[in-house]
Amino acid sequence: MGKAPKKRSLADKVRKTKTSTEIKNNPFEVKINRKKFDVLGRKSKHDVGLPGVSRSKANNKRKETLLKEYKHKNKSNKFIDRRFGEYDTKMAPEDKILQRFTMERQRVHEKKDVYNLNEEEELTHYGQSLAEMEKFNDLVNSDDESEEKGLLSAELTASHFGGGGLLRKKTAGEQQQDEEGSQRAKSRQELIEELILKSKQEKRERQVQREEAQELTEKLDQEWKSIQALMVKKTPKAEHADKKEEKPKLDEYDMMVRELGFEMKAQPSEKMKTEEELVREEREKLQKLEADRLRRMMGDEVGHTAHCQNHMSADDLNDGFILDKDDKKTLSYQDGKWSIGGESQEDEDEDEDGASGEEEESETEEEEDCQSDLESDQESEDEDKIQEDKEMSLKPKKNLSQEEMKAQQEAAKAELPYTFSAPESFSDLKDLLHGHTPDNQRLIVARTQKCNHPSLGVGNKLKLQKLCGFLLEYIGELATRNPPELTVIDKLIPELYALCQMFPEAACKAMQTVLDDAGHNMEEVLEVKGHAAFPALDMLIYLKVTALLFPTSDFRHPVTTPALLYISHALTKCPVRSLQDVTSGLVLCCLAVEYVSFSKRFLPELINFLAGTLHLAVQDKTSLGYFVVPPFRPSGKYSNLLVVLDSESCKGWSKKTLPLSATQQLDFKDDSDTDNHRLLCLSTCLDLVKRCCLIYEDLTSFLQIFQPIRILLSKHLLAQTLPEPLQELHGEILEAINGAPVAHSRLVFEKKKPIPLKLLTPKIVEVLDYGKKRGSTREEKEKERLKHKYKKEFKGALREIRKDSRFLAREKLNEIMNRDAERKRKVKELFGSLATQEGEWKALKRKKRK
Repeated sequence: MGKAPKKRSLADKVRKTKTSTEIKNNPFEVKINRKKFDVLGRKSKHDVGLPGVSRSKANNKRKETLLKEYKHKNKSNKFIDRRFGEYDTKMAPEDKILQRFTMERQRVHEKKDVYNLNEEEELTHYGQSLAEMEKFNDLVNSDDESEEKGLLSAELTASHFGGGGLLRKKTAGEQQQDEEGSQRAKSRQELIEELILKSKQEKRERQVQREEAQELTEKLDQEWKSIQALMVKKTPKAEHADKKEEKPKLDEYDMMVRELGFEMKAQPSEKMKTEEELVREEREKLQKLEADRLRRMMGDEVGHTAHCQNHMSADDLNDGFILDKDDKKTLSYQDGKWSIGGESQEDEDEDEDGASGEEEESETEEEEDCQSDLESDQESEDEDKIQEDKEMSLKPKKNLSQEEMKAQQEAAKAELPYTFSAPESFSDLKDLLHGHTPDNQRLIVARTQKCNHPSLGVGNKLKLQKLCGFLLEYIGELATRNPPELTVIDKLIPELYALCQMFPEAACKAMQTVLDDAGHNMEEVLEVKGHAAFPALDMLIYLKVTALLFPTSDFRHPVTTPALLYISHALTKCPVRSLQDVTSGLVLCCLAVEYVSFSKRFLPELINFLAGTLHLAVQDKTSLGYFVVPPFRPSGKYSNLLVVLDSESCKGWSKKTLPLSATQQLDFKDDSDTDNHRLLCLSTCLDLVKRCCLIYEDLTSFLQIFQPIRILLSKHLLAQTLPEPLQELHGEILEAINGAPVAHSRLVFEKKKPIPLKLLTPKIVEVLDYGKKRGSTREEKEKERLKHKYKKEFKGALREIRKDSRFLAREKLNEIMNRDAERKRKVKELFGSLATQEGEWKALKRKKRK
């Protein structure tokens, strides 16, 4: 059997129409597809393409297929027979007709008979017929008519109110009476008597019912009492007395509630005052105290009435009543009655009787408050005693002798004033503070600051800024005195700190000026002499004040950074030629350690100076094993300044602090004092080395930095030659240096892979089938092939859909343009026909006129 021929659609016919030879030979219709390279044995079908021909074929195909579908859209030329049972051969024609008739009647009935009510149906409401309910045969009696109490009888209503007239219905009793009384009619009086008898009879019956109910109640009560004795068992009183009432124990919650009830309640605090208000109050207080001092100095009495208050008891009504001697009245006895100043006792009795009612009413309130009054009596007595003591202390002596007045004036003159004006120059400040104790000098500066606060006046800010500079200059002068007044400096530094916090820029400029002058002086001396002396005590104190007033942990600061540079410059350029220089250098080292304690900034000048100071205590300087850095020398005239001459002085030596006065002048009586000072300098140096070990222990080069000190302490400055306190320091320093972990490794060249030399040997690469999709297995190859085919078909489908949509858009646009052109043509025809008619009508009209 051969294969059945396939049905060819219209699209296949269009596709397989042969192109004419003229088109194939036309060079403008031919497109040549170039190849990158030729492959032997491969046939290609698309070497030459005809884009115009393929485009026309596609358009023809769409016209035959897509365009016809578009034109037949929403159009149908088929009829569907929906008659019931038309094609059912099993049903008889009569059954078909009957079923169709039934369905037709049902359809009509559903539409027309929705609101038609059938007369045979009976409407009901809650199970009752509405037709029966409309007759109203059942009369509903009200609840009030069932009760006899409080209603008037029919006879009473009829006798007094007429009974409703002729239309009133008669009862059965009235009908009988009418039948009997038809023979004899009753008068009005007889009717009233009968009514009275009936009411009395009803009253008697009600009274009898009440008496019977009362008798039954009493009888029931008696029987209940006899039964109650059996039900309730009473315990004798003796047993009650034996049993003590046990009070319930309080829970923790109840105890906490009672404790909270006795706690003091919160009281409102005073309003928070601003800084300006506080300064103003402080100034007013000082001015008031100064005014009192001036009055005492002049001999005037200072009134205490403003400070003390007269004692007032709790019973005082404060009504201003004063009992004078003339107002006293005499007591007399006249006519058997007491009289006071002409008034009889009867009037008093009447007053007392009138007030007795009020007193009786107030007794209950007094009894309620008596407990609180008793509790507050003790407190009021204590307060009275305290107040009386205050009054006695505040009462001024009225009669003072001349000697006492003079003593009071002298005391007021010797007393420190409370208000001061700001000094305008440094000499004014010196005159203001001259002759006062350190505490009084601090008090003067504090009061000057309070009285001239910037918020109290316009020019006070400039005055206090000047005062800050004057205080710095005054501190330097105190340090240059002989002996230096360090106690006064210590007292003035808090006030200087307060001014620095208030005016940081002014304090910064003043301190920068001091540091600049000191630095320039040192540079000038170095240029002239080649070496400079260590800073004096005033400069050392300035450096200490800088550390107190300004932050030392900043990376760069306008005051502390120049101060630290000045310290390092002095430790490097100032030679050590005496014990006084050693003391000054150690003080500078203490300041340097204080500067770098927070920031842990490495200061090599500090370590070099400490190592050089320890080198001064070494006796044998032949083989050192470490380098000595300037300003120290390995050997020479000043290389044995700290060598102890007498070993016996080490036994009785005790550790002390290094005095600042040693930087100015040293006076030794004998060699033992000199050795003690040398040991004191050595102790200070070892303390500083220990602190530096703690500060720089985190540095990676810690061991290398402290290597000279470790060699010096372990080989040259042995612990056996030192006193016991210094031996402990010696051991702690060596433990800290030797116990530091090694945090770095040795330097090694970086390992790199060697770069090979360039060779001219060709690189051979295996050539495979580059154009084919490859996979490891057959399934993967098939999967890759299907994916590639799917992508290709998907892209082709998208391309065809876009072309179809463009084709339909063109056809719709052509239809619209054709309709518009047809409409324009018809409109022109209408206008033309109307114009011809108008012309003919006008021509006919002209003929008629002629």
